Amino acid sequence: MKAIKVLILILAVVFIQSCDKNDEIELSDNEYLIFGHFYGECLGEDCIVTYKLTDKKLFEDNNDNYSGTGPFDFNELGIDKFSQVKDLIDYFPKELLNSNETTFGCPDCADQGGIFIQYVKNGDVNSWRIDQSKNDVPDYLHSFIDKVNEKIELINN
Repeated sequence: MKAIKVLILILAVVFIQSCDKNDEIELSDNEYLIFGHFYGECLGEDCIVTYKLTDKKLFEDNNDNYSGTGPFDFNELGIDKFSQVKDLIDYFPKELLNSNETTFGCPDCADQGGIFIQYVKNGDVNSWRIDQSKNDVPDYLHSFIDKVNEKIELINN
């Protein structure tokens, strides 16, 4: 019985140590999050906005490219804007990294808009376009969509 307990303890330690911590969503020197929204049937400055969030700064893209894929021309925003959105990465759904999909729903097909997300870690780029209509995307994205829209609203006020 004692041998079984020792074996279980050893297996538990090996399992815990073998867990890959590299899939954690965080921002460090080699990681950043690009996020924004796009509306095709829209007029004005807020129709297409794209931001880059690092561990220390927030930037806004001046190109307003509808596709969200760049090229980007980022300018640094103030610390007050960064402070309002620095926790966005905490809401990033890890399921997104495990998905084979790069488009969820049909972003802006019915003039409902879309969200662009890009997560870069150690040079690996993952990008997604997400429908604003929650009926057309997986449940795990719903609160993240809300949070992205909330942060964009905070930046623009």
